[in-house]
Amino acid sequence: MNSFELYFRLGIQHILDLKGFDHILFVLALCAVFIPRDWKKILILITAFTIGHSITLALATFKIVQVNSDWIEFLIPVTIAITAFSNILRPKPVSGKGVTINYVLALFFGLIHGMGFSNYLRSLLGKESSIWQPLLAFNIGLEIGQLVIVGIFILATSILVGLAGVKRREWTLIISSFVLGIAMMLMLDTKFW
Repeated sequence: MNSFELYFRLGIQHILDLKGFDHILFVLALCAVFIPRDWKKILILITAFTIGHSITLALATFKIVQVNSDWIEFLIPVTIAITAFSNILRPKPVSGKGVTINYVLALFFGLIHGMGFSNYLRSLLGKESSIWQPLLAFNIGLEIGQLVIVGIFILATSILVGLAGVKRREWTLIISSFVLGIAMMLMLDTKFW
């Protein structure tokens, strides 16, 4: 297996690993306000998260930015909780064009999430002669993994909202409340004080 393929697989596994389900929760929280016909908005949203994640992952890998890992492990569930809570407070579904708060949250919170994996990735990349290709492969794998989660979410939304008649607002509240509850438990487990 070549280096690109190794890091590509690592990126996919990073997102789809059930032991690190915080990324799955965040993607669900980001997508909870959308329905299948909003697939373009979802794609932009997920890509914004990947861009943020990639920026700090690269900065941390190059040792340009270093942050206390206890803070990051606490801030990751905080970002999930804020995203889910903002969905609950939103009175109506996302509509219209332009940049919504979710795009800004996705990019900014992606910056925080990127720091969470940086120490492990930095230790792996330390063995590489050039880290650009592995870093690119990892981030492409990350994006593909997120799209798998989005695909499953869109399928579930299509079945429940589109076919079974669950109201869109109720579906958003169910998903967001579930994610918020788990994020709050993660925050309590990772408190650093």
